[in-house]
Amino acid sequence: MEEDILLQISNRIKERRREKNITVQELAIRANVSKGLISQIENSRTIPSLIVLIDIIKSLDIDLNEFFKDIRSKDNQQPILIKRKEDYDHFEKEHANGFSYQRIFTQSIQQSTIDIVILELTPDANRPLVETEAFEYKYILKGRVEYQFNDDLIALNEGDSMLFDGRIPHTPRSLTDTGATMLVIYFFEDKK
Repeated sequence: MEEDILLQISNRIKERRREKNITVQELAIRANVSKGLISQIENSRTIPSLIVLIDIIKSLDIDLNEFFKDIRSKDNQQPILIKRKEDYDHFEKEHANGFSYQRIFTQSIQQSTIDIVILELTPDANRPLVETEAFEYKYILKGRVEYQFNDDLIALNEGDSMLFDGRIPHTPRSLTDTGATMLVIYFFEDKK
């Protein structure tokens, strides 16, 4: 399945769950899966089987045709896409405390999918080292951030930027007592 379609499906599950005021735990119980699996699906970290996906959609009391309406592949996108600030998608990732992600824009461009988010780190934000199947671009909008890559530490100041292969284990932390904000762009390669 194409990465942009997976992002659309995961975002739609999260949006519908939140619209219905259902917690991740409640949805997991209804769909007879683990809370961790729902979290991984919502954050595009795993691809559910068709049966599990259908069970999740049914657990949200949504018609399958309605759920998949307007989900498009990169070959069927509108030529101009605008996303207003109030439409940004807030989301969290598993095993991360104090991380507030805000998805700005996701769009397939030729042989890749680009996912653009704002990441806000609280002063005490923490998570284990993670890997992403994408190249990652980071631009520090506010504060100071230290990135850990395995045993290496790199400090970035406001206005600094960085591009790296997300398959290298990494994690950031704020170096200021007011937290930090950064623009994050993920470049997922389409697998053929």
